Amino acid sequence: MSTSASVAPSAVPSSDVLVVGGGVIGLVTAWRAAQRGLSTAVLDPGPGGGAAQVAAGMLAAVTELHHGEQTLLGLNLESARRYPEFAAELTDCTGHDLGHRRCGTLAVALDADDRAHLRELHVLHNASGLGSEWLSGRECRRLEPMLAPGVRGGLRVDDDHQIDPRRLAAALVVACERAGVVFHRVWAERLTVARGRATGVLGADGTAFAAGQVVLAAGSLSGRLAGVPAEVLPPVRPVKGQVLRLSVPARYAPFLSRTVRAVVRGSQVYLVPRENGELVVGATSEELGWDTTVTAGGVYALLRDAHELIPGITELPLTETRAGLRPASPDNAPLLGPTALPGLLLATGHHRNGVLLTPVTGDVLAHVLTTGELPELARPFTPRRFRTADRAVQPA
Repeated sequence: MSTSASVAPSAVPSSDVLVVGGGVIGLVTAWRAAQRGLSTAVLDPGPGGGAAQVAAGMLAAVTELHHGEQTLLGLNLESARRYPEFAAELTDCTGHDLGHRRCGTLAVALDADDRAHLRELHVLHNASGLGSEWLSGRECRRLEPMLAPGVRGGLRVDDDHQIDPRRLAAALVVACERAGVVFHRVWAERLTVARGRATGVLGADGTAFAAGQVVLAAGSLSGRLAGVPAEVLPPVRPVKGQVLRLSVPARYAPFLSRTVRAVVRGSQVYLVPRENGELVVGATSEELGWDTTVTAGGVYALLRDAHELIPGITELPLTETRAGLRPASPDNAPLLGPTALPGLLLATGHHRNGVLLTPVTGDVLAHVLTTGELPELARPFTPRRFRTADRAVQPA
């Protein structure tokens, strides 16, 4: 319920940590903070939602590598290394099967240009000390018989894994509850600041939530919270992604044994098979602000490109179409840790790597919240790197 200007805001007991945003990044931050003994609350009208409900869940530190992102690669690889233990711990805590699979990725080329692009990526992998194996088209089809005859070659990467993001989000909600995290199911309206320090958040219903430290982890909405001083407001923008889900009838199984991805006519497309028979196809990348409309053009483009890779996909039932918003920063890397405003920390801007970076983000934020220090591996991702006055003193 909303309050008028004449009604004083209600208040709830103060917490050590208040996390704004209940997606996987906010939830893992709250869980790890509570495990460290901090009284923790999460502010979100629907915890467990957010971009994870649309994401495919590829843990693809190797095949997601792009030129110029070698610093981010280190963080991605470290989070991927932590994933098996993280997933096992979360399953032990909640009893939830997260759908974690060590199935690997096959990135394939359909024409000479795509083949040249993959060759360059293979060179980059070798230069970065990563494991990928170049395969001929025939070798690719031997691994995945459903591939189109026109596949010209590919890269086999066995270190890329996958997880079901929806199961991950649901498990994190349960883990938070069992760790004593308090959920306030309301939108955040405004950051409260007193004497030059963040002191809490005013909810959309007029409730005042006080906290010793506030973590802004609201995904693409992180840059829209009122009351955040302009100089520390995260430069995060929404990038739309449309995703399809199909089901694989038993008569077609096994359809794919691993994630298959390619660049088709300049656009990325991937197919992620789940053990439960679901096949996720994604994803568009559209700079359209806050629009989350599923469009005929987006669905057509994904199916067209997927069909070029796997002609048999047109025989599968289409069960769901969704669009979500990735939180992107200017350098496509996350913003982790304290801001220039005391008491305010960020955990946002993960772009296409939010699910992959969930374990390391939780560990980094818990460390900062309990010690006040940003771990060395996260220092290149400090929010301060976007403040002109601070750039000269930040790590390269």
